[in-house]
Amino acid sequence: MTAGTDAHGQPAVVPDPSATAPGRGAHLHPTTECYELAVRRKAFARALRLGAGLPTAPIAAYVDSPTTT
Repeated sequence: MTAGTDAHGQPAVVPDPSATAPGRGAHLHPTTECYELAVRRKAFARALRLGAGLPTAPIAAYVDSPTTT
């Protein structure tokens, strides 16, 4: 996971499964349980050193996709 932009060009936390995006990244198991726990604990803002409130919808979509292993 890394800070980037969503499909509409707005700042968001986005998946980076190949871990090649520039900048600070964070690891997340691709499970709904881990995603929900990270959101509840506000772990994305802390791990990426960003202000709270950055949308995580792209991560939720990635975790829920059937191609995620």
